Amino acid sequence: MTTFVDRVELHVAAGNGGHGCASVHREKFKPLGGPDGGNGGRGGDVILTVDQSVTTLLDYHHSPHRKATNGKPGEGGNRSGKDGQDLVLPVPDGTVVFDKAGNVVADLIGHGTSYVAAQGGRGGLGNAALASARRKAPGFALLGEPGDLREVVLELKTVADVALVGYPSAGKSSLISVLSAAKPKIADYPFTTLVPNLGVVTAGSTVYTIADVPGLIPGASQGKGLGLEFLRHVERCSVLVHVLDTATLESDRDPASDLDLIEEELRQYGGLDNRPRIVVLNKVDVPDGKELAELVRPDLEARGYRVFEVSAVAHMGLKELSFALGDLVAQSRAAKPKEEATRIVIRPKAVDDTGFTVTREEDGLFRVRGEKPERWVRQTDFANDEAVGYLADRLNRLGVEEELMKAGARSGDGVAIGPEENAVVFDWEPSVMAGAEMLGRRGEDHRLEEARPAAQRRRDRQAERDDAQREFDDFEPF
Repeated sequence: MTTFVDRVELHVAAGNGGHGCASVHREKFKPLGGPDGGNGGRGGDVILTVDQSVTTLLDYHHSPHRKATNGKPGEGGNRSGKDGQDLVLPVPDGTVVFDKAGNVVADLIGHGTSYVAAQGGRGGLGNAALASARRKAPGFALLGEPGDLREVVLELKTVADVALVGYPSAGKSSLISVLSAAKPKIADYPFTTLVPNLGVVTAGSTVYTIADVPGLIPGASQGKGLGLEFLRHVERCSVLVHVLDTATLESDRDPASDLDLIEEELRQYGGLDNRPRIVVLNKVDVPDGKELAELVRPDLEARGYRVFEVSAVAHMGLKELSFALGDLVAQSRAAKPKEEATRIVIRPKAVDDTGFTVTREEDGLFRVRGEKPERWVRQTDFANDEAVGYLADRLNRLGVEEELMKAGARSGDGVAIGPEENAVVFDWEPSVMAGAEMLGRRGEDHRLEEARPAAQRRRDRQAERDDAQREFDDFEPF
């Protein structure tokens, strides 16, 4: 049964925003008391958060589909809907998040580090929030936006200071068991270690972590054996330790050739050339092993390696090795630049950036793309004429109609707003450009006209003219 998983494909769905409510306050002796529809709640986010108690991605291997809760719709009496609950997914320290194209979108290191994998949809505005001097009692509300649907790949790269690499049964598990308190499975047959083991070592004032990476064999970087699955766990380590078996029973192997083959696999994997190396000649408690270690040590030192003769079984040479690794780890930590304070980068839009584009396609269709137009379309209830008129007002104030005219659009031409797979297509009819006060009449509730005195209507119309000149868009939540 699988107990360790370090790569999964995760399908996450954020919650949808709740719909706004279209409601009119009704009370005895107070006819047409005004709009009181509340806003919809925000959909829940899906958040990946580093949790030190989690060491594997096994849960997401068995359950790869995760969804946050939806926001609740608004209600009458100015009652807003409840926000959806965020879904927090704990991941191990060192998890890297990739998108479907293989691009790194987040590298999660350190307890509590988080990344929003899927953003919840905005809640729709109720008609109380949509009311204005020009639109006293809107008979519509905005729909909630759908939450993000994303597919991400999670890949675990072990966060350790030292990595033990070498052939299967070279003694890596035994070495980590005596250097630290880790208790890995130990045996003398190939591929005993099927998962990376982590241990904590104290050498004087330096405390560092050491990882026992599963055995590498020739061809591991191309997928042979288990090496390719676990080479990624070497990437974050500051020091590499070659554990060489001096008492191997295989006649075609020796420490020097083992070192050359493992180095070739690391070279082909890439990105590890600048890591300091230490060579450990293990099993020198065996007489033949001691003789072989003394034979190959001068050659290894001539290559520039620091060489330590140890025996994990007999606890020989471990103290010197532990302090040497501690010194290298301390030097690596000192050489790393100090983390800078988080900076906020502000990138203002260009003064001529309209926020949308209008393009004419080969079939004569005009396509409008932009954050605001596409969001406004998603929020519109096309079964409600007032809501459609409100959308037309917003698009016109944004300048979409003007750009369509510049692009050569004529009455009756097809216009699509949004991407091809999820666009709204309609036949375009230009608005009558007779002043902002006429544009503001869309979506008005004319029942209120009959209830107002003539003088009040005149004052309201004057206020409408003044407001229309200043208003660029209706209130929208952040």
